[in-house]
Amino acid sequence: MSQNSSMPAVPPSGLNLRGAVDLSALKSRATAPAAAAGGGSPYAVDVNEQSFQEFVGLSQKVPVVVSLGSGRSNQSAVLNGVLEKLMNDYAGRIALGRVDADTSPGIAQAFGVAAIPTVVALINGQPVPLFEGDLPEEQIKSFLDELLKVAATNGVTGNLGGAPDPAAAEAPPLPPLHQAAFDAIEAGDFATAQASYEKALAEKPNDVDAKVGLAQVHLMRRTAELDSTQAAAVRTRAAGDPDDAEAQLAVADLDVTGGHVEDAFARLVKFISLHFGPERETARLRLLELYEVVGTSDPRVSASRQALARALF
Repeated sequence: MSQNSSMPAVPPSGLNLRGAVDLSALKSRATAPAAAAGGGSPYAVDVNEQSFQEFVGLSQKVPVVVSLGSGRSNQSAVLNGVLEKLMNDYAGRIALGRVDADTSPGIAQAFGVAAIPTVVALINGQPVPLFEGDLPEEQIKSFLDELLKVAATNGVTGNLGGAPDPAAAEAPPLPPLHQAAFDAIEAGDFATAQASYEKALAEKPNDVDAKVGLAQVHLMRRTAELDSTQAAAVRTRAAGDPDDAEAQLAVADLDVTGGHVEDAFARLVKFISLHFGPERETARLRLLELYEVVGTSDPRVSASRQALARALF
């Protein structure tokens, strides 16, 4: 599945999820209620073009995962089995929609699917690319964990009626500065959020959560300054001039907010490998900050760190 489409600016409430695919045609055709739960999880449904709109609506309450496969593909069946197990583990915090691309080709076409199986997600009706193929369960879980974080940033924290997450129930309240930052992000006040995280780090330099939060706020502030026209223009600049550091950094930001993490990392590693001096260091620091945003345990970060080491040495 291609992951190179341009993305508009980040909305005030959090990471940008808009513009990846056009679902309007499908929504206008979807009139029947969603299919009843089936398979190995009460949080999984079979979705077709008629029931898709209702399933998209569910994404206002919880993030929903769309597994686009084929009834003729054993790989799709294996992947759906793993996803259903994980849906049970998340106990209603995520829903799964199984789509047979053979019988519902319109959904697959809307997402620009180039390979089966492909898995995408929806938050507040907006698409988030995830992965292709039947990955190992632990790697899939890491994608879903990150999906929940993005959903929380966008205010989607519901539950479909499963047992409450014990860890969430027992979690202590956020430290005051972290809560202040979170509230400021919800209000679209990134300057205040940044100041709160910076103060938290000044008081406790090893505060990992504050470091990650600060990196996320930096990204939100940078991309919030670009509307869709400006985003398209900066992509054109970057494509036309590989030496334009500002444009390359901006496009990397847009790619991360749009879910095209590997594209963003590869762009900055390539820039670093071809340049020296202050611009190279600026790009290196930006890449390290984006690692924090994505999550340092993410396998895509590990792979990029190896590529960065080769570029530097």
